[in-house]
Amino acid sequence: MSAVTLDDFERTTFTHDGKERDVFRRGSGPAVIVMAEMPGITSAVLRFADDVASLGLTAVVPHLFGTPGRSLGGSKRTAVPYLLSSVVPACVSREFTVWATNRTSPVVDWLRALARTEHERCGGPGVGAVGMCFTGGFALAMSVDDAMIAPVLSQPSLPFTMTKGQRRSIDCSPDDLAVVKERCAASGLQVMGLRFEGDRNVPPERFAFLREQLGDAFIAVELADADANPDALLPPHSVLTEHLVDEPGTPTRQAYDDVLSFFAGRLGVAGDS
Repeated sequence: MSAVTLDDFERTTFTHDGKERDVFRRGSGPAVIVMAEMPGITSAVLRFADDVASLGLTAVVPHLFGTPGRSLGGSKRTAVPYLLSSVVPACVSREFTVWATNRTSPVVDWLRALARTEHERCGGPGVGAVGMCFTGGFALAMSVDDAMIAPVLSQPSLPFTMTKGQRRSIDCSPDDLAVVKERCAASGLQVMGLRFEGDRNVPPERFAFLREQLGDAFIAVELADADANPDALLPPHSVLTEHLVDEPGTPTRQAYDDVLSFFAGRLGVAGDS
């Protein structure tokens, strides 16, 4: 099967509150907002979005940072500089809450508006979303809107984990988290989370915090580091992309398929994953 590229997606723009960003769309049916990890929309992210579209859903991929379509490269010598070229500007941007606890990143307001617009455009029972790494917690904060019915947090890495308080938190304000908790209790909202057990960027305290806050509504998938793709350039982190072992029966492929099934089931499509 040929690799998925940006040419396979429709390129549009979306503007909210004066901020315009490129958005890449593929498929039809209820929408899933696919938010890339650092350093941006790589070929692995596009492949995941394409699999979402194959379920009978619309994959909606907003460009938040990095160079769309550019991948990490084949060596640490090329990967690390590109990763830093995306991380550093995002860390100083006012749109992303990187260090602070108990805060929702301002960019989430734009993402909520995008999700509402895509729900109106695509129809269906609601919208799904997956955040990865830097964007991992965004799907949680987006769930204050009733339209968000299938949030997935893949290796949610903010705030950065330098202190105990940062480890036992996620980038979602107390007010927003209270709304999500109420939705979980009152309307059956479920939140899925994924991480590798040894990932220092997503410590076990963060998932323990989410279990305490959301109870049985939090579906945690925690994988052994040995399950990660050994050929990846960086330590185990990116469950759905760079560290995926794309072979039937492997733990990472099962987790990947579980996410696709979560979207298909919550959004009311048959799905074949």
